[in-house]
Amino acid sequence: MAEIRIENVFKYFGKVTAVNNVSLTVHDQEFVVLLGPSGCGKTTLLRAVAGLGLPDSGRISIGNREVTYLPPRERSISMVFQNYAIFPHMTVYDNVAFGLKMRKADKAEIDRNVRRAAEMLHIEEMLERFPSQMSGGQRQRVAVARAIAIKTDVLLMDEPLSNLDALLRLEMRAELKRLLADLHTTTIYVTHDQIEALSMGDRIAVMRNGEILQCDAPTTVYDQPANKFIGGFIGNPPMNFLLGQVQRHNGSLHVQVGDYALKPAPIYDSELKRYDGQQVVVGIRAENMEAMSQPAEDALQVRVMVVEPLGSQTLLTIKIHEDIIKLATHPDFPAVPDQDIWVRFPAEKIRLMDPQSGKTLLSS
Repeated sequence: MAEIRIENVFKYFGKVTAVNNVSLTVHDQEFVVLLGPSGCGKTTLLRAVAGLGLPDSGRISIGNREVTYLPPRERSISMVFQNYAIFPHMTVYDNVAFGLKMRKADKAEIDRNVRRAAEMLHIEEMLERFPSQMSGGQRQRVAVARAIAIKTDVLLMDEPLSNLDALLRLEMRAELKRLLADLHTTTIYVTHDQIEALSMGDRIAVMRNGEILQCDAPTTVYDQPANKFIGGFIGNPPMNFLLGQVQRHNGSLHVQVGDYALKPAPIYDSELKRYDGQQVVVGIRAENMEAMSQPAEDALQVRVMVVEPLGSQTLLTIKIHEDIIKLATHPDFPAVPDQDIWVRFPAEKIRLMDPQSGKTLLSS
């Protein structure tokens, strides 16, 4: 069993708090992604788990053993770095074998594990090459093969695909997901790329300013963000936000956005009572609004500002009163700039947040 438990970890760099009282459990064989903008503390937290940067306080355990202050070699971990960190003077074979040799494995075990890892990463025909004779994607495969060859309990990956071009990143993303599913290894994966996080992780831990703001399944983080930052950080385009006021009409509460009354889902009813007469933030994804070319009941008339055909969909920039938001439609939707269209906001897709804290009303 290789469960990772991070408990109340702090890490400081001078007066800067890089990791701020973080607690996280990564279950045995689970793939957890640490996602966040540059400088949010995700790599610092990963290095604390690896033993490459010890925490100032807190506790880290792998399995049933505390490893907080143990050196990396005593933690049964392997790590893949952003810059690959493979040795240019060694062949691929020797690079993949390096960790096994450091552990003083016998030659037969080394050869068996190197060839197994190379086959899994589809580099078995390149074992006699040097890194300078390989592409960036092939060198990344070597780095991953070296990490899995030693069969550790935990695999740590620090932005391993960030140096690859878009097409290679897409290919390696699928390869890594397949590989890690086969290995059944407990994995922590650091990235600032939301597409990697959403497509690969069992859970995503979104970080900002050294703290974990939400840790949930990818679909939950995307569809039910815990706060405005997460909604605005995840998604392309990000979630739209409109400022509205809770008002009572005919005995029921709704959110007034300009002259348009939004009726959220019933799960917000009790919270709306607390915010009666106050402002709230309305969040909705671009693809969750319904666009119509003709007037319709409960639809808001808006002005199209920009039309962006994207192949699988068309992205419209529209103006609602003083707010500019994005709307995704099907590719043959008839729209041109300066045209009026009508938009409906499905109640089940509306997310309400507190304007001061930014937190969803369902947990504020």
